[in-house]
Amino acid sequence: MAFTSLNHYLDAEWLEYAFECTRKDGAVGVDGRTAESYAANLQQNLLSLIERLKSGRYRAPPVRRHYIPKAGGGERGLGIPTVTSYCTSLSELLHIGLFTYFL
Repeated sequence: MAFTSLNHYLDAEWLEYAFECTRKDGAVGVDGRTAESYAANLQQNLLSLIERLKSGRYRAPPVRRHYIPKAGGGERGLGIPTVTSYCTSLSELLHIGLFTYFL
């Protein structure tokens, strides 16, 4: 059995669970939105996200780059996603893990 799309499994409840699993104290992505500001209108944000995902209009925004110093000198680059991007990725990973477990 081959899976080609997870779109028909995405719903507001699943994305809300993915949002609940995210860190709320992380740095903001390129859009400047915190998890707190995203949660202020969570249901509307998730419904908009689902609509964009299912219609094919969703495009993940660029990842914000931040550099931190390494212990031995030099810097290490970090990629900081937006809240929306992180929720989308996490919900897809949770689905894949769930399907893999039950197959």
